[in-house]
Amino acid sequence: MLYLIVGGDFMRVKISESKNSKSLYIIKSVRINGKSTSKIVEKLGTLEEVTLKANGQDPYEWAKARAKELTKQASMKEPDILVKFSPNKQIKPNQDVLFNGGYLFLQQLYYQLGLHKICGKISQTHKFEFDLNAILSQLVYSRILYPGSKLQAFHTMEKYIEQPRISLHQFYRALEVISKENDFIQSQLYKNSQDVIQRNSKILYYDCTNFFFEIEQEEGLRQYGHSKENRPNPIVQMGLFMDGNGIPLAFDLNAGNTNEQTTLKPLEKKILKDFSVSKFVVCTDAGLSSTANRKFNDLKNRAFITTQSLKKLKKYQKEWALEETGWRSADPKNPKIFTIQEINAIGDKNLIFYKERWINEDGLEQRLIVSYSLKYKEYQEKIRGRQIERAEKMIASGQKLKKKKNANDVRRFIKQTHVTENGEIADKEVLILDDSIIKKEAQYDGFYAVCTNLKDDVRAILKVNQGRWEIEETFRIMKSEFSARPVYLSRDDRIKAHFITCFIAMTIFRILEKRLKEKFTYGEIIDTLRTMSFYEIPGEGMIPTYTRTELTDKLHEQAGFRTDFQILPTKTLKKILKQTKR
Repeated sequence: MLYLIVGGDFMRVKISESKNSKSLYIIKSVRINGKSTSKIVEKLGTLEEVTLKANGQDPYEWAKARAKELTKQASMKEPDILVKFSPNKQIKPNQDVLFNGGYLFLQQLYYQLGLHKICGKISQTHKFEFDLNAILSQLVYSRILYPGSKLQAFHTMEKYIEQPRISLHQFYRALEVISKENDFIQSQLYKNSQDVIQRNSKILYYDCTNFFFEIEQEEGLRQYGHSKENRPNPIVQMGLFMDGNGIPLAFDLNAGNTNEQTTLKPLEKKILKDFSVSKFVVCTDAGLSSTANRKFNDLKNRAFITTQSLKKLKKYQKEWALEETGWRSADPKNPKIFTIQEINAIGDKNLIFYKERWINEDGLEQRLIVSYSLKYKEYQEKIRGRQIERAEKMIASGQKLKKKKNANDVRRFIKQTHVTENGEIADKEVLILDDSIIKKEAQYDGFYAVCTNLKDDVRAILKVNQGRWEIEETFRIMKSEFSARPVYLSRDDRIKAHFITCFIAMTIFRILEKRLKEKFTYGEIIDTLRTMSFYEIPGEGMIPTYTRTELTDKLHEQAGFRTDFQILPTKTLKKILKQTKR
């Protein structure tokens, strides 16, 4: 037999006498296998040693006082637990004993964001009998911890410490309701979130991506369109607004064949109407910066910052942008005007230089800011160098030159010709590197442009624009860690419900990242939450089986509870579960 032993709280002094000395111990009674015995709690030392510790007090009285103190301390703690394991007793068949507890940190944020109250209001409106809150919460936790199909999410409920009683029919019925209440859920979630974490609605980032389906037939939202992953599958398009602190604000779904430039205005109008947000700067990439979108955010209290392709500028603007002269340091303390040659000679990759001008075209006055840095130049050279290497391998393989898929396809560096590299006429068409294209692209190395209607400091504008990486990362997390695609659902309402759960999951996860001071990568956080398992001791509690790390310590610190004791008694566990639902 193997035992985890515990005893009572009452401590007493025991004196052990030998021929030449006396030793004092503090002991307590314990029961092992139904028999009473004693256990040494603390060895006080010999009588001489205890006399020194007593500092003039009677050593026996001092020892009794020490026993009383330890008894009091023990009474304030959870008692030890005796657990018996037998090497001859088989475990019960089909009985789960290992459960995930990482979801508790997600559950705490779920309830702090008032999602249970949102579900309550929806339930009152629709007057159905099933527990919408239980279903939505399970969908959200599973999207982060065990991403997969809705059927899989239903079955993963068995993996959590608490397991709501929900039927599969109710699970799918709830998806219809969640879809209908999409706008209400988003607006209420934003309002509630302001009591949980600071929101920066003065800056809004907008971007679009698409998610592909396993189903090949087109219907409703599921349509063939331009796939950003070059997949030959129908897609659905998601437009997402994120606030200046990197937390999702609102999203919308559009059919896969929708022009993404037309998706910004409808969602922004919804924010203006439902979110009580009206004064902000919208920051987008070049693909979403149509003149119509810029004009829309050139009204009232709104403004825009958008990347601008240098290649797509008018000839005179492009020539101005690439001119050697007229470059200022982003450091306002340095008034000197630089040339590109002087900047390159300085060699500092951390310095940024810029030039600017106002342009008035198509009824829109906007400020064109062009920046230049050696760091960005080096980055572009490295990327293109890798692409050229791939192009060279394609040429060496002798494969046929196919039509390029997009502007960044490495095949743009390859051309067909009847002239060899040595200038000789070839009998057959050959493939060679197109040096003219390489040279043409190289002229843009180091340059980066944005357009805005703001008159703010250049550094502030460039800093805002740099924040776009976070919305791009949000999409990557959804696609990779949350496995938001491929989408296995076919009905539009269920497709919408799928992305609502992804959106809520992403909001909760981003807030958790912020509470952890963004000290850990998203991969580290997710992996840790997934591996925070507990072994159930029926009738006693649960034993943590995960590795305690700096990250688990930080998770507990921000949550205000701990699960990293040798055993969590059932009573303690119930308190923690209650705490996560306040």
